[in-house]
Amino acid sequence: VSASHLQLAAFALGTVGWILCTISMGIVEWRVWHVDNTTIISSGIAWVGIWKVCFISYLHVSPGYREQFCHKFSAYESFIPHEIHAAQGLMLIAMFMGLLGLAATIFALRNVYMGITHKTVITPFFLLGGFFYIFAGLCILIPVSWNFYSVTHNQSIAFPPSYYMPSSPVAQEAGAAIPVGIVAVILLLLSGTFSLSYRFPVTANTIMK
Repeated sequence: VSASHLQLAAFALGTVGWILCTISMGIVEWRVWHVDNTTIISSGIAWVGIWKVCFISYLHVSPGYREQFCHKFSAYESFIPHEIHAAQGLMLIAMFMGLLGLAATIFALRNVYMGITHKTVITPFFLLGGFFYIFAGLCILIPVSWNFYSVTHNQSIAFPPSYYMPSSPVAQEAGAAIPVGIVAVILLLLSGTFSLSYRFPVTANTIMK
């Protein structure tokens, strides 16, 4: 037990990182667009996520909603930029990999705290969990960095007319999803590093075995 304190910390950090990954994936504010035409986009601000685009409108532009309009992205729509397509796939992979990392770490910690001293059911699962955490962190880092690059270069998106969105904003900024994703990356990479640092303690009983 005394040799696995870092791995317990890895589990805690990995859990928070995985939760932040799912939050970042679901937040619509990946890119915040500022537009000059407020005829439909009443607040002059629109939020572009990886699954949908939303804005506030005081016109009746969607059934049942008078103030907020959201339009979900359909699969394989050609106007969606590559960084958003990549984010959709990589964030789902990261969520799944993070979950596998948590499962592997839980199994290893369970064996440690139940007094199971077989190296083969502890060390490989800590190492496996570490690889899953690091892979999940890298899967988040790519879309977060790519979309942040698009924001800083004010890149446009050719939305179809049904989205009521201009093809380019006056200015844009990173939304809440990007810093949340960055924190998730840091926590998952730390979790992976802590998990991979595990060394099975060598005792007299171990040597005899």
